[in-house]
Amino acid sequence: MPHRERSRMPQGLESEFRQQVDRLHRFTVVMRWGVVLLLWLTVGTWSLWSFRYEISLMREHFTWAALRYGILFNRLPAIGLALCIAMTLSVLYWQTRNIVWGRSPRWQQRLERQVLRIRQQGQRHPLWHWVCRQ
Repeated sequence: MPHRERSRMPQGLESEFRQQVDRLHRFTVVMRWGVVLLLWLTVGTWSLWSFRYEISLMREHFTWAALRYGILFNRLPAIGLALCIAMTLSVLYWQTRNIVWGRSPRWQQRLERQVLRIRQQGQRHPLWHWVCRQ
């Protein structure tokens, strides 16, 4: 929300608006981790199951060559595992950055605009229940 719009807002409404922005941020964090969990439960499980023979061989005699050939001969499961690992690391990095350095101004403005849109639409918006509850 631009500064001049925020300054016109009464103190109680500004604090309520901040709480709603925080709720939307928490909802976003939960949903991102939910997507990661869903990926691991579907794609990750299937990928690991497809690698079960290679994993059993590598448990006995691990070599980098065995890992390389396991990936080369099982490309689709390797891509699935790479996707799961990449999504996990990206969400972990995003959340860590937000915790350590705070939300970026661009992300904060995006959240504020989203909350304004949710408030404007009212109960018809799918996120109204989670963001604007009283």
